[in-house]
Amino acid sequence: MRSVHYMLALLVVVLWGVNFIFIDLGLRDWPPLLLVAARFTFVVVPAIFFVRFPRGSFGRILLIGTFMSAGQFGLLYTSMALGLPAGLTSIVIQIQAAFTVIVAALVLHEIPSRRQIIGILIGLIGLAVIGLSLQANVPIVAFLVAVGAALSWATGNVIARGVKPGTNGVQMTVWSALVVPIPMVALSTLIDGPTEVAHALTHPTLGVVASAVYTAGLASLVGYVIWNSLLARFPASQVAPFSLLVPPVGVLSAWIVLGDRPSIAELIGGVLLLLGVAVTTGVLKNLTRGIKNGPRRRRKIVVRQAPEEVSASS
Repeated sequence: MRSVHYMLALLVVVLWGVNFIFIDLGLRDWPPLLLVAARFTFVVVPAIFFVRFPRGSFGRILLIGTFMSAGQFGLLYTSMALGLPAGLTSIVIQIQAAFTVIVAALVLHEIPSRRQIIGILIGLIGLAVIGLSLQANVPIVAFLVAVGAALSWATGNVIARGVKPGTNGVQMTVWSALVVPIPMVALSTLIDGPTEVAHALTHPTLGVVASAVYTAGLASLVGYVIWNSLLARFPASQVAPFSLLVPPVGVLSAWIVLGDRPSIAELIGGVLLLLGVAVTTGVLKNLTRGIKNGPRRRRKIVVRQAPEEVSASS
């Protein structure tokens, strides 16, 4: 990867980390499920007219949209509306990596490796530390709802494994989003009441518009386009580690912009959780190997390839 590719990866990290601030901004004026519906409406329109339908059955796309889009974001937005700080939410949701391994073991009968089991245990300990050290103004139910969002995301990950090769993240994001808006509006009407929903729809604030446009246009579409282009060009071991920088960006940006200052215990729990994710996904192993072998591999490339070949391969 060249410096420009590292910069693109870091841009995605910032887009996804700051995403939680814009969610918080929209939740100040609109009910959470209605805001989710607005976000995915912007994801679908007008992108659906330009993005080809992904290969595979519509039933699987429907399930992915139900768990990875509606379930994940419906619960995530609700947890923040209930009082879970934006920065802390960006950390808690990452436990989905450990949950994915657990769901795959239960549903697909995949036996996790010893490394994955160790990573899951570390991540769950970190999650427990966060849950036990929540500040007085954060309801435990908000934390539990965020954990439910991570579990929904993990379930969607397992379902997505059955998608046919050649399907990219942008196709999946756009077409699975199609199943989100109407159910979310219906649920919001049922939970929040038709009067509040009608008032919100007829009185969109600048914060709501900014939230929907940013989360849909920049975080979802632009972020996925860049991320998937990097994954298509470089090994996942080089790209995936950048995703672990999203929670630190989320925590720092929420601290600076919103004043959400996590406690020391919450930070310790967050570090343990992210360490567990790094171990579970193999990111920590790949990083260690890359640092150890990187310089030697670069020397081999210079010796064995002509300059124009090096340029083309990177």
